[in-house]
Amino acid sequence: MVALVRSGFAPGNALIDAALGDGRLRVYHADFSDVASLSAALALLLQQETRVDVLFNNAGVSVGGGARSKQGRELHFEVNTVAPYLITLALKPLLWLGAAKTVINTSSNALLTVKRFDSRTLENPTDLRKLFGPYATSKLALSLWTRELAPRLAEEGIQIRSVCPGPNKTPMSAGEGMPGWLRPLTHLFFSPPSRGAARLYDAAFGAYPGTPGGFINKGKDTPLRFTDQAGDVLAQVDAIYQRELADGIAGPR
Repeated sequence: MVALVRSGFAPGNALIDAALGDGRLRVYHADFSDVASLSAALALLLQQETRVDVLFNNAGVSVGGGARSKQGRELHFEVNTVAPYLITLALKPLLWLGAAKTVINTSSNALLTVKRFDSRTLENPTDLRKLFGPYATSKLALSLWTRELAPRLAEEGIQIRSVCPGPNKTPMSAGEGMPGWLRPLTHLFFSPPSRGAARLYDAAFGAYPGTPGGFINKGKDTPLRFTDQAGDVLAQVDAIYQRELADGIAGPR
């Protein structure tokens, strides 16, 4: 098992500590908001690993409005929308060699609250509301490019879909990216992270994994709005990949 993470695992979990100790869990580090850092980690991973059976793109951010990535793009767009695409394309050579050949992108049902969407504003949004602004639109953009990319990946034998893990009690859900009125409710109504992890696992391995490219919410394929812009979103993230990452990744693409 391989983990590509920003921070290491906290000590004290016996299962994780044992897996790290005997090499069953191997960890690579990257700043997902910095393409140079991500490129270096992916290049190392491609050199040292032999296959990827299932890729879970689970990294994400939810912060206050106005934050920017190292590249100058809005931070939610960079980490929640762009980074999963960069990782997916970079790791295709290992996915080809894997057993399940499946990509699961962690999305959010917050995307269902988006009333207006313009793919041209993803890098520089004007609506900076917490949760319902750049975070929601970045997750919508993620699910849109997932839908658009699915037929192309299917031709290569790779499945891809996006999944909402549901509301979970995590540092992110209790952080600055949540509206103040919603934070107290997280302790009452949000589930433990294991519940969300189970939804992601079921989307990859369960009996009803959903249609290729679909958005799974509460175990069911859920229609997306603004699918007429899915091609534009895919073109935008692919241009970033071709311009900023492709030449820095070793191995066939």
